[in-house]
Amino acid sequence: MKALITGASSGIGLDMAKYLATKNYELILVARNKEKLEELQEELPTKVTIIVADLSEEQKVKELYVLAKKENIDILINNAGLGNFGYLTDTDLNKDLELINTNIKAVHILTKQIAKDMEARDTDTYILNVASSAAFQPGPLMSTYYATKSYVYHLTEALYYEEKVKNTKVHVSVLCPGPVETNFNNVAGVQFSIKPLSSSYVAKYAIDKMFQGKMLIIPGLKIRMAKFFGRFVSDEFLLKTTYKIQKKKASK
Repeated sequence: MKALITGASSGIGLDMAKYLATKNYELILVARNKEKLEELQEELPTKVTIIVADLSEEQKVKELYVLAKKENIDILINNAGLGNFGYLTDTDLNKDLELINTNIKAVHILTKQIAKDMEARDTDTYILNVASSAAFQPGPLMSTYYATKSYVYHLTEALYYEEKVKNTKVHVSVLCPGPVETNFNNVAGVQFSIKPLSSSYVAKYAIDKMFQGKMLIIPGLKIRMAKFFGRFVSDEFLLKTTYKIQKKKASK
């Protein structure tokens, strides 16, 4: 059994790799950081193939797909993602495009192509796309990030239903965690306003729910409650609330 994990050098991706290694999965781990991938390769008690790639580059994503097709992977976890903080008109356009390419284009290519291959195999296979609780609303001061995660969320749920209607053995899930203790906030330039969950907890929770066939995976009661009650308030209220939360992040 083989699993492909993008963004595997730290955070949730790293902990997912560790957890799947305990289940004796062979791993194909993808990230930009070669040194961290090599350390993980040495640490894990299973066969690990590492691939150093920048998934904001479309050609690198397509090359990764070619490899995945040859390997007949059983699990695809699209975890790689970028964030950016600031007013939309102030953030650097090139960084925005890098974020969009990584969070949307790479996820779309790998999900679409690998799902098609999985359908043809007619055996139990799994796709887990990592979105965020940010997918549930617009996000002033992190507008591009929130929008990309909304894309991943809706794309994945649509694919889940399509596979269900076609009665395939491709099991599709989307992970939408709230704050998680990872390096993401450092890269995005923010600090969380509520206590984050540990990445090891989120990783195990997500994979266990994935194997159970859960479509929408939301670790943590607070985020599940926030999503539920969010449907009863106006978009204007959500915008104001999200802006205030993001503004607090910048001041910490």
